[in-house]
Amino acid sequence: MRFLYSFCIMLLFLSCSNDSGTGPNDPGPAPEVQIVDPDASRETKYLFHNLRKYMGDAVMFGHQDDLAYGIDWNSEYGKSDVELVVGDYPAVYGWDLGDIESSSFNLDGVDFEGMKFWMQLGYKRGGINTASLHLDNPVSGGDAWDTERAVPYLLPGGSHHEKFKEILNDIAAFFKDIKGENDEPVPVIFRPWHEHNGAWFWWGVGSCTRKQYIDLWRFTVEYLRDTKNVHNLLYAYSPSAYVSDAEYLDRYPGDDYVDILGLDCYSLYSSDQIPTFRAQITRLNRMAASRGKVPALTETGYESIPIKNWWTQYLLRPIKHDSATSQLSFLLVWRNWTRNHHFAPYPGHSSAPDFIEFYNDPLTWFEADLPDMYGRETLIKVFRLYK
Repeated sequence: MRFLYSFCIMLLFLSCSNDSGTGPNDPGPAPEVQIVDPDASRETKYLFHNLRKYMGDAVMFGHQDDLAYGIDWNSEYGKSDVELVVGDYPAVYGWDLGDIESSSFNLDGVDFEGMKFWMQLGYKRGGINTASLHLDNPVSGGDAWDTERAVPYLLPGGSHHEKFKEILNDIAAFFKDIKGENDEPVPVIFRPWHEHNGAWFWWGVGSCTRKQYIDLWRFTVEYLRDTKNVHNLLYAYSPSAYVSDAEYLDRYPGDDYVDILGLDCYSLYSSDQIPTFRAQITRLNRMAASRGKVPALTETGYESIPIKNWWTQYLLRPIKHDSATSQLSFLLVWRNWTRNHHFAPYPGHSSAPDFIEFYNDPLTWFEADLPDMYGRETLIKVFRLYK
C-alpha cells in the first residue's frame, strides 16, 4: 500500500509538472468540434469529441441516481448497486433536476447538494454525467405530468415568462456550481423537455404546438448559454419511441441547438419488440451521422427486469446486430428505487449473472473501461489506482 501511495503521488507530480501543455495547470487547446456552444469549456468539447470518437468501439453503460441510493441503502459513500454486482461503476451517471425551483431535494428525494458531490465524484473518476428535467408545471403548480397548457405562457411575452427565467436561473446556478479539482466546470449532458412526442408531460404534443415547443427549447439553450454564461453543457434531444425520421424530427429545434440525438425506449419487454427497437436505433444512428451528432439511448430498461437474460439477449444483442446498430455512444437505464421498481440488478437478483455477462462483453464500457474523456488522463489514472 505504501508503494502504491508513493507511486500515485509520483504520477500526480509528473502530471502537474508536465511542460508539454497537457497538464492540469496548462491544459492546451480544446479539440475542434461543432457543438451548440462555441464557447464551451475545454473539458466539454473534449467530452463531445470523445463521445463521437469511440462510437462503434463501445456503448457506455449508464444508470440513473446510481451513487445516491439503491436497493436497501441510501447515501452511503462509494456504494452502487451496479458496482456491487460487477465490481465497477457505470460509465454514465444519470441525474434529474425536477423540483430545483422549490426544494432542496429533487422529485425523487435526492438532495441537490449531495447530487453535486456525486456528480463531481463521478467526474473525478473519469465518468460522464447527464441530467434530465422533470420540471413541475410552472403555470398550474402541478407536477411534470400535469398537462395543463403552460408552454405559451413561459415564452417571451407570456404571463409566466419571468417566473420561467427564475427557474432557469436556478438551473444555471446548479450547473455552474459543479466544479473539478482545478475549478473547471464539470461537463454535463443536459436533456430537457424529453419524450415530447408523447402526451404525458406539459411540454408534450397534446399541450403545445410544434412552434411553441421549438421556441421553448431554443429559449432554454440561449438563456443558459448566452444570458447566464453556462458553458459546460451538451444538449440532448430525446423523443420517445417513433416510427419514422419525420416523426423523430417533427419538433427538432435544429442542428444549432442539439448535440446529442437521443431515444427514450421502454418497449423491450418481449422478443417481438426487438426488430422494432433495432430499426429505431438504426435510424437514430443514421440521422446522427448525417448531422455530426452523437446518438444515444438516453433512457431504457425493463422495470424489475423479470427476464433473466434480458441484458444480453434483449438489449445487447440487437445493438450488436451490425455496424448500423452498434454506433450508439451510450445507454442509460432508470433508477433502483425498490425491489418492485428498479432497472439495474442488485446482488441476488435473477438477472445479475446475465448482467455480468453484459458487463464482460467487449462492446460495453463501464467506468474503469473509459479512456480519458476530458483531456486529463494522468489525474484520472491516479484516482482509479488510489481510491
